[in-house]
Amino acid sequence: MRSGIHWRPIALLETTNLFSGMSNGVVTIAIPWLVLDVTDSIAAAGLVVAISALPGVLAAPLAGWAVDHFGRRIVSIISDLLSAVSVAAIPIVAFFTELNVAWLIGLAMLGAIFDPAGYTARKALIPDVAEASHMSVTRLNGIHEGIFSVGWVIGPLAGSLLIATLGPVSAFWVPFVLFLISAFLIVFLHVGDAGQEAKAARQEAGESHPNAWQNAVLGIKIIWNDHALRALILAVTILGAIYLPTESVLLPAHFEPLGQPAALGLVLAALSAGTIIGAVGYGWLSQRVSRLNIARAVLIATIVFYLPIALLPPLPLMVAAGFALGLAWGPMQPLMNTVVQRRVEPDAQGRVYGIQTSLFYVAPPAAMYLAGVLAEKFGVKPVLLGIAGLLVLTALGVLRVKSLRDIDSDRIG
Repeated sequence: MRSGIHWRPIALLETTNLFSGMSNGVVTIAIPWLVLDVTDSIAAAGLVVAISALPGVLAAPLAGWAVDHFGRRIVSIISDLLSAVSVAAIPIVAFFTELNVAWLIGLAMLGAIFDPAGYTARKALIPDVAEASHMSVTRLNGIHEGIFSVGWVIGPLAGSLLIATLGPVSAFWVPFVLFLISAFLIVFLHVGDAGQEAKAARQEAGESHPNAWQNAVLGIKIIWNDHALRALILAVTILGAIYLPTESVLLPAHFEPLGQPAALGLVLAALSAGTIIGAVGYGWLSQRVSRLNIARAVLIATIVFYLPIALLPPLPLMVAAGFALGLAWGPMQPLMNTVVQRRVEPDAQGRVYGIQTSLFYVAPPAAMYLAGVLAEKFGVKPVLLGIAGLLVLTALGVLRVKSLRDIDSDRIG
């Protein structure tokens, strides 16, 4: 009989997860703000954000291979150390020369190379930490995504305050320190590695171990052959590509001319606060509602609560709408984690997460750049309303996909 929950492994993983969310929150608000400050161009901000996402397309599948091949902890540690170097590069370069669009694109792309590995490794660690802590994986999925969103509440607020007090360049020293602490904490996380155990078992059985490219191809095959998983991943990828310009380009473009970085931080923080509650509540919700019905509710509620934001109402209403939108979307990520854990073998989960992350990187860049160009020509509100329309059409289309109905079944024990 299992004893009570052991909180030390959870605390180590989730503190690292929190600091990662905070770091990303600071960078997300600081990069476009810095570009707008340097160029005074919405299109340039969209271009930098879009191009900086491209390295993740190749880095994410390799990250998935690295997690399955080398182990979840070591990849998490190395990724955080390299991420610390990448964010410190912005203030270091700014000290020696004047930042321009070319420098900002290059430095933002550098940071995007290392982020997928840490994100994938931490997600792959969830079952190992759940086992060592005597907590259900479903519950820890919700806690993990909720804690990551806590970081996105604190990160934008901290980023906006740092921009207002120290400037957008100096703001990057905060994620530098947080990434270093994150790497240090995982050094002390002593748990098993189900992926390495499954890999060793296959090797003992005489199965050959594929190389990085073969692993990436296998990850694609796993997703493609699992119709329910494929439908869920593609749905979230497409919806994310449509929505992402809202946070990364359009809302900064709305608030920057007003000189209100704190207002932008409040809206982004409200989105994240809602996501925290929705994600943490997934463990409770999953005991009472099927995965299919959770997915349906998320899709419907998301399109309902996005429209008020697209109308750019007064700040209190925008903050409330952002909170509701985050609350609606919150259960989706832990739901996806659960589906992968229940339908994919442990030594293949890293590569599946890697392909999933790669898809998320490949889809948004064109949308972000296009949103910046259109907003510069027609204004922010018309583009937001156009995005609202696309979200409605996409969500309604996803609800009609028959293969999604299979997400309640498990393929592994």
